[in-house]
Amino acid sequence: MFVTAYLAFIVLAGLCVALEIAVRRLTVPQTSQTAIANPAFQRFQRLFLKAYLLALWADWLQGPYLYKLYRHYNFLESQIAILYVCGLASCVLFAPVAGWLPQFLGRRQTCLLFCLAYSICCLTKLSQDYFMLILGRVLGGLSTSLLTTTFEAWYVHGHVDVHDFPKEWIPVTFGKVANWNHGLAVGAGLVANLFAEWMGFGPVAPFLLAIPSLAACAWFVLFDWGQEDQQEGQIGDKHTPLNSLNAPKFQTSTRARFWRGCQDGLRCLLSDRRVMLLGGVQALFESVLYIFVFLWTPVLDPHGPPLGIIFSSLMAATMVGSMLFRLATSAPYRLQPGHLLCLAVLLAFFSFFMLTFSTVPGQPRPRESLLAFLLLELACGLYFPAVGFLQGRVVPVERREVVLAWFRLPLHLLACLGLLALHGEVSGTGAGEAGTGTRHMFAGCAGIMLAALLAVISLFTVGRNDADLRLESTRLEGEI
Repeated sequence: MFVTAYLAFIVLAGLCVALEIAVRRLTVPQTSQTAIANPAFQRFQRLFLKAYLLALWADWLQGPYLYKLYRHYNFLESQIAILYVCGLASCVLFAPVAGWLPQFLGRRQTCLLFCLAYSICCLTKLSQDYFMLILGRVLGGLSTSLLTTTFEAWYVHGHVDVHDFPKEWIPVTFGKVANWNHGLAVGAGLVANLFAEWMGFGPVAPFLLAIPSLAACAWFVLFDWGQEDQQEGQIGDKHTPLNSLNAPKFQTSTRARFWRGCQDGLRCLLSDRRVMLLGGVQALFESVLYIFVFLWTPVLDPHGPPLGIIFSSLMAATMVGSMLFRLATSAPYRLQPGHLLCLAVLLAFFSFFMLTFSTVPGQPRPRESLLAFLLLELACGLYFPAVGFLQGRVVPVERREVVLAWFRLPLHLLACLGLLALHGEVSGTGAGEAGTGTRHMFAGCAGIMLAALLAVISLFTVGRNDADLRLESTRLEGEI
């Protein structure tokens, strides 16, 4: 497995380079050219990217060795499953809070809270106390919720309300984030492997490496973003009525707006069948990914592969899928995102179907399992831009954040139920039979993907002649 892991990474890295060259040959639309030529926009974009990419880097560093760390502390698989459930449950609980905190504390202060909470989460990994590790998972759930909402909220506010840049330029920045994000994920696996295995610091090393990145992120947010806010009279959103005599009234109105927004989002979800079906696809597909994040390490680790290199290979496979999506939707080919979404779900179903046969207890086939994992990540590279395009077309902009929060609720609940089911199955068997629960879980994931495939087909049936679900003859860079 050691040689297989390195060969897989080399092949995928070469494929990424070849596809990147092919993608760069595509014509850059005028919107991107105008945005790139604007010095004020470039400065504001760099201001945001410096901090946000450091936050993403710190997040990715913690991916390859989380399960390995808990096993290093001699916890059982059932105990580790509970730790993962605590992380997912905290995401469910903190998702509404993450949307409300920027209004209460200010966007910049909430970003600083993310850096502090995630740093404490990393420090808890030094402890072998189970309840301390549970606290770390809870803080990790809070941090993940803040990472996915608060930084983008600061950028969109500055882009539209402060600098008054065209809204069409927003995808240019987040397109850059998406491109960098893939590279950061691949690099994080390599760096984590270097410190954890090659240099022999153990699985806790990547978590400690994340702390300086979070400190640097906090520095940029505190000083660079603070300077930006001062120039625009927006220091930490201190202009809000929270610092006035009307604070209780403001808090009441904020809570009222929050609940009204939740009701509007649920009404939008229930009134449009396209939104409902798309939300169902997302909940089914992404809940299975959370289960995959838990299971890939125990499936491969007994065979001695370098986990950091495996993680980098998985992320490179995602990058390949993303680049294939960009090529497939470009002018020469003009494939529709809906068709690619169907292909992604089908590939994911096939990968879990493979895993039910490659994880037979007593007859494991780790190379086939690795191939199935890579196929699943390639499917993810196709899935996320496709579902992002369709969300942008069927979910109203003003309600998108709340509707997506309603999507995430069943998503996390499904993942929690799956991990709890695995915990119960593992707890009731001997150590030598633990692989049976894993195999059953993969079979269940294949069934969930089959349900997601039926939801995609239903979405096609409903929107067969719907122009909103199709690419136009011309499109803006970054819309997908």
